[in-house]
Amino acid sequence: MDCKLKTLSNKLTVLTVPMPSVESATLTVWVKTGSRRENDKIAGISHFLEHMAFKGGGKYSSAKAVSEAIDSVGGEFNASTSKEWTQYYVRLRADKIEKAFDVLSDMLLRPLLKQSDIDREKGVIVEEIGMYEDMPMKHVWDLFEQLIFKGHSLGRDIIGTRETVKSLTKDDFKKYIDKHYYTTDMLVTVAGGVKESETEKLTEKYFGEAKNKNKVPIKRYDKKQSKPRIMVYPKEIEQAHLVLGFPADKLGQKERYADAVLNSVLSGGMSSRLFTEVREKRGLAYAVKASFDRYADTGYFALYAGVDPQKSEKAIKVILDQLYGLASKKYKISKKEFTKAKEYMKGHFALSLEDTRAINGFFGHEYLMLGKIRTPDEVYAGIESVSLDDVYERAGVIFNENKLNFTVIGPFKDRNKFDTIFLTK
Repeated sequence: MDCKLKTLSNKLTVLTVPMPSVESATLTVWVKTGSRRENDKIAGISHFLEHMAFKGGGKYSSAKAVSEAIDSVGGEFNASTSKEWTQYYVRLRADKIEKAFDVLSDMLLRPLLKQSDIDREKGVIVEEIGMYEDMPMKHVWDLFEQLIFKGHSLGRDIIGTRETVKSLTKDDFKKYIDKHYYTTDMLVTVAGGVKESETEKLTEKYFGEAKNKNKVPIKRYDKKQSKPRIMVYPKEIEQAHLVLGFPADKLGQKERYADAVLNSVLSGGMSSRLFTEVREKRGLAYAVKASFDRYADTGYFALYAGVDPQKSEKAIKVILDQLYGLASKKYKISKKEFTKAKEYMKGHFALSLEDTRAINGFFGHEYLMLGKIRTPDEVYAGIESVSLDDVYERAGVIFNENKLNFTVIGPFKDRNKFDTIFLTK
């Protein structure tokens, strides 16, 4: 898979992945800003601005006009906001790629930001906040990041609060765009049945007016933890939802491949250790899943499970036994299990690259955040280079009981039962 890079005169970079045999193409515009760049007063503005972009620009001057422009060529489009980036994409027939450039450039470079639209959308986002609060499987992750990143903007919910969302003004949006939407922190990615020369010309034509300015530094995260942290969120529900995790490395570290194999051993499919031990052998949970999340300057390993509240203590003890058992080498990894973990990763990675939007995500995120291109071949080689000793070493480094963070939503009146598990040696 060949990747082409071109930086325009205004310092905007376009990354093209030509796929001649593919009939479709996806254009994604990335902006290297998200909720961690906000302050308490404007919390949620990154996500709110994502909504406002779809309300129209200079040419397509309403939400209906924007939608009709993409619908008229049978395309699909959406956007998403994270703590470190925002992305907008259009996926459509490759021969209609100019329409994607036309619509996205209008939305992002000339957003209308009508006060009436802002006021109306406030109600929509307040309802969205309520929806997430009523989804404990989602909400518990927000609470977990509040805990592990306590006191830092990384711990703030991407969506903001009802109060901050209601307080945002048109002037707030204009100032935010001027501060963060500039070319050296933007990236255009195109994957599919397109040519490099075509995407460069279209980027110049539609995004050539985008301005550049000095970068705004982020507030770095300095992780310091010497004892377990526990958060219990009482809620009268039938199932308890829990997340437990540990600090880990930032984006781009060489240990990423050993970490990924470790995660695959623990949580890679229905034959993984956690699924087998927690669900199949003991029937303690329907869902149990672990993953690594990375940011520019930090990261974490975390594990989710949905359990019967009466069995929550037992489930936690089984999970911790598996994590600490790998760290201490009490539980060995067989050669067969090790090979399976690697092959599972390679297989799922290959499947993820069968969609042009996913290809933009793979190449785009790496380049936006690290300024590097990583190829699929490098990923496969990185996985193969991991040894069994590497996995044990990473388990020993990460699964440190003094750096554990635990969050649970469920019908619990106090945290005493969890203190007994985590704080008593």
